[in-house]
Amino acid sequence: MTNLTEPLSIGIDVGGTKIASGVLRGDELHDAHVIPTPDTGWESVLDAIAGEVRRLQERHPDARLIGVGIPGPLNADRTRVKFAPNIYGFTDVPMVDGLRDRLGQRVVLENDAKAAALAEAHLGAARGAESSIYVTVSTGIGSGIVLNGRIWRGRHGIAGEIGHITALPGGPVSGAGLDGALEAVASGTAIARDASFALNRDVSTAEAFQLAQQGHPAARRVVGQALRYIGIALADLQKTIDPEVFVIGGGVASVGDYFFHGVQAAADEYAQGFAPVTIRRAQLAGNAGVIGAALAARHG
Repeated sequence: MTNLTEPLSIGIDVGGTKIASGVLRGDELHDAHVIPTPDTGWESVLDAIAGEVRRLQERHPDARLIGVGIPGPLNADRTRVKFAPNIYGFTDVPMVDGLRDRLGQRVVLENDAKAAALAEAHLGAARGAESSIYVTVSTGIGSGIVLNGRIWRGRHGIAGEIGHITALPGGPVSGAGLDGALEAVASGTAIARDASFALNRDVSTAEAFQLAQQGHPAARRVVGQALRYIGIALADLQKTIDPEVFVIGGGVASVGDYFFHGVQAAADEYAQGFAPVTIRRAQLAGNAGVIGAALAARHG
């Protein structure tokens, strides 16, 4: 049921290949739309975002709250994008000022994983929970912590960077230059890399999971090791933050039961004697980023 007491808000989810947008009216998403992400530099991306906002405001003149989700780290006051590795030319981009110049309106900027965490907490798998941690396992591993309905950022704004915690000291070096970071040993990219090495040919993440489920010994070992690292990380977070629920989404998690059983087993093993680790599957799928950006606009 639509909650008519909530204001209309626009959500924009910027990705490496597409920009998704929509209007959140109460709890319902309207006018969802997707356009390609420009590949000619950050100015053209901001022009495209502004164009989507204008299009939506023509249809919904009372939608004055605007939120934008972006993949990549933000500066402390969430006005600039430090870098978005999958978007051409996106380094040290003044997004808030640039969009204000184009639109003459306030814009709230949010990291895409944190936006999805907000969406799942309010309208998805963690709805009704006092505390939740959302984890996305895809090309990399991102996360967001939600306490009492709001993103918890920590003192320096980096709370929830689970992909960069050290899982294997001395292990493969991550894109951030850290050896053995979780996303360097357990992301979709890491699984494809290790499976390709183990089988001595190019193997995609999807094929690695398919072979593992069919009982291929090397693939089972590669995939099982990655799921174990993720489960251990969740157990550690349970012991330090003690959330009510974890929500996992992303392309790798979409494999389904095999993924979730492996992660749950490792989490249970390493949290034994402390607290149960409750894991739920993300519910909002492709709409999480747009919904989360719209919610970020409401919660500022």
